[in-house]
Amino acid sequence: MPHADEIWTGGTILTMDPANPLAEAMAVTGGKITAVGRSSDVENLIGSGTTIHKLHGRFVMPGLVESHTHALWGACRTLFDIYVGFDASLTDLLDAVQERCRENDPSQVVFGGPWRPVMRPEMGANPRELLDAISTEHTIVLHDASQHLLWCNSLALQRAGIGPDAPDIPGGIIERDPATGAPNGILAETATAAARALVARSPDQLGEAVREAVRYFTSFGFTAFKEPMAFEEELRTYQTADQCGDLSMHMAAHIVHSSPLGGNLVPYDAMDRLRRTYASENVRLDFAKLFLDGVAPGFTASFIEPYLAESGYDAALHDPDATLLIPPAELNDMLIQLDRRGFTVKMHAVGDNAIRKGLDAIAAARAANGPSDMRHEIAHSSFVSDTDLCRFNGLNAVAEVSPKMWYPNPGTAVQKALLGTDRVEKNHRIADLLAAGAEVIYGSDWPASAPDANPWTGLAGMMTRRSVDPNFPGTLAPNQAISLANALPIFTSNGARSLGMEHETGSIQAGKWADFIILKEDLLNTQPMDVAAIRPQRTYWKGRVVFESCD
Repeated sequence: MPHADEIWTGGTILTMDPANPLAEAMAVTGGKITAVGRSSDVENLIGSGTTIHKLHGRFVMPGLVESHTHALWGACRTLFDIYVGFDASLTDLLDAVQERCRENDPSQVVFGGPWRPVMRPEMGANPRELLDAISTEHTIVLHDASQHLLWCNSLALQRAGIGPDAPDIPGGIIERDPATGAPNGILAETATAAARALVARSPDQLGEAVREAVRYFTSFGFTAFKEPMAFEEELRTYQTADQCGDLSMHMAAHIVHSSPLGGNLVPYDAMDRLRRTYASENVRLDFAKLFLDGVAPGFTASFIEPYLAESGYDAALHDPDATLLIPPAELNDMLIQLDRRGFTVKMHAVGDNAIRKGLDAIAAARAANGPSDMRHEIAHSSFVSDTDLCRFNGLNAVAEVSPKMWYPNPGTAVQKALLGTDRVEKNHRIADLLAAGAEVIYGSDWPASAPDANPWTGLAGMMTRRSVDPNFPGTLAPNQAISLANALPIFTSNGARSLGMEHETGSIQAGKWADFIILKEDLLNTQPMDVAAIRPQRTYWKGRVVFESCD
């Protein structure tokens, strides 16, 4: 065997290879792993040109995979938007809007957030009036914590074509003044598309956002991610970044077929064109996105049982399918068509009824097209019914657990008020899904419903069902806590498989890319709650350092 370019030795290497779970050393040549094992064996590959890295007892493991993150949204929030945090008050948010209006020329859209459902009583019957009082010259568009609802001033409504007599929009909600029936400034799901389109980013801003996202993700130890909702602008941005060397991560993007945030269906032939046009070395595009329902705070998540009557919901008129964004027969046809064209589909599904309909659609595709390597995903999988737990394994479907709501957080009280404590205690049934044989992947959904993309707090919470934030004590469904051994594949090898890269990354094995991180902590002997504080000292992608801590 030829000599290695580089060798790491003298530490503990967690490989995520069941046949060889722990090693002492590894060799890398040309960005790929060429040997993993005992130090004495790997060191036989040392030659005159080999660089030797002494680990001094440090811990090495595969790079992490983030399977659901809106990277450009999140980076643009960091760089350009108003962001007051998930715990901010309404006054904090309005003060930030006022300050941005003072700073910005009226030609620039004032965009940001988040606002939360608990603020709704303070916002009054006509929330647009609060924003109009700040400025009638600036276009103001504020998103909620889930990014599924917008709060607009009158100018934003006008520019979005939502006038006083605007008709309802299928699949969306236009909240109205109870006295006049005019839009009051709150939009949900498909009704947000025109207002969202007012927030334009320049190519330079998007390029800067990619660089910021890569810096941010690699600082946590991610070496791969999936963009869960991509239109042509996002695809072009990622391809450009890859071609100029700014995308030092593996990634895949789910091309939108249906989205409440983007207007009309994207035709199948157009999706094929986008896939052909924008795929590049590190950008994989054999993936598609559908939205089946919305989110609980907007009463748009589709549940078999009604929301609580005391939350203001008319339980007597409950129809589980009324909040589905795609009728079941149409959804089945979409899955059949996308599966046949070779797209792995990620379906946004929060409520148990939406999850069931997503699984039904996968079953329809299997029946129509026969066995397939496409492992379609139910994104979020927040509330899986008892009946549907075992169907993931039977259909070779993937349960994505996202966002990080398997421990108490700012949204827990809102969910309990809408759904009741018993139902919320069945939120993110990770242990039950694993016991039923489902393959599970991790996604933060950052920046939607997640203040950050930190996987280590997510990993700690997965093992404890507790938050590291003392402001949110207690546990959420503690019976769903899982062990580190069961959690780690969710963040590594399972994520790699969801990218279609199980033979290239996700574990430290000969022949795979040298995608790994170095920790000073021995992860295998770290207390679960202490895992939340872990940060990599270095992140390697294809054998080169893409992040190095200053500590």
